[in-house]
Amino acid sequence: MKALGRHILVEFFDCDSARLDHLAGVEVAMEDAARRAQATIVQSVFHMFQPHGVSGVVVIAESHLAIHTWPEYGYAAVDLFTCGETVDPWIAFDVLRDAFGSQRWETKEFRRGELTDHPGEVHYKPAMAVA
Repeated sequence: MKALGRHILVEFFDCDSARLDHLAGVEVAMEDAARRAQATIVQSVFHMFQPHGVSGVVVIAESHLAIHTWPEYGYAAVDLFTCGETVDPWIAFDVLRDAFGSQRWETKEFRRGELTDHPGEVHYKPAMAVA
């Protein structure tokens, strides 16, 4: 059965709270995770909340990586949604687990866009225009 993508929902527990509450550090970790998973970064947007917490998304040509942190609980919720055969979301998972110092985690993986009766080749993403 063909699927357009893989979507891993991650809950990181018992993380280093300071790392989860550092906007630049979270952004660097997320972009590093995308690159190391062999994704093509299109754009990143991150926001620091007051009194604490970071939310952000790395838009990749193959879908997205998103995060919401609760440093006060040592917790981060992460979505790793990738399309195609070349990007490995589990590599991104490993990078983020280590970056945030998570001591415990839970994951659920879903196949997105299962195409049961689509004949022929599945195209995962459009060709990127070069500026």
